[in-house]
Amino acid sequence: MDHAAPSAVDDAAALIIGNEILSGKIADANLVVLARTLRGLGIALRRAVTVSDELPIIRDEVRRLAAAHDVVFTSGGVGPTHDDVTVEAVAAAFDVPLESCAQLEHLIRGFYGDKVTDSHLRVARVPRGGRLVSGPDSPWPALVMNNVWMLPGIPQLFAMKMASVRANLRGSSSFVLARVYTTTEEGALKPLLDAVVAAHPNVEVGSYPQWRNPRYRTLVTFDGPSRASVEAAQQSFVRQLEPGSHVSGE
Repeated sequence: MDHAAPSAVDDAAALIIGNEILSGKIADANLVVLARTLRGLGIALRRAVTVSDELPIIRDEVRRLAAAHDVVFTSGGVGPTHDDVTVEAVAAAFDVPLESCAQLEHLIRGFYGDKVTDSHLRVARVPRGGRLVSGPDSPWPALVMNNVWMLPGIPQLFAMKMASVRANLRGSSSFVLARVYTTTEEGALKPLLDAVVAAHPNVEVGSYPQWRNPRYRTLVTFDGPSRASVEAAQQSFVRQLEPGSHVSGE
């Protein structure tokens, strides 16, 4: 089990895997959980890709993302059934074979007891050179191969793995977020937003129309690496608003 000090990374990518996502049978719930976790750690999620349960497609996408980003998280395809090919695809991406992990096999046998099957034990296969990482109160470790974390697609299990992510990774910076709620519609805000963006290039500014909210018409967010820069951009924007159009948040 890996208990090393948290690794510092700058950016990440997510690979969402599953025919059920692409067909609309299941709505993905994991990306937002991952994005919020990474943001809290100071890691920027730069790219998210959704692919089908096809080994060559997953393999090729893992290779691309792993080469372009500090860390990659896959979601889905780590179970025992015919369409669970993520672990095999990650092994192929790094040109290594699969081998049985004694620690995972012990955990699986302990969980299922006399009811354990060969299908259950299939989950104990890991890419050669892979490692298991854990977090506080995390009885079931996460599987990591180089910079690729292979996480389950089931939302409850995926969310549980975030404890391991928080225990083993940290960002090289931090993010500060501020919000402004205004009764002014987005189109009328464009000149104000342009001025703030030009004056505060280190702050990411976003505007989000609210069509059915009775209290405000637009949510504007300010996101940056320091509280001082974010608050300066926020205050600059608020000063430009029409009197009375700045309302309290939700």
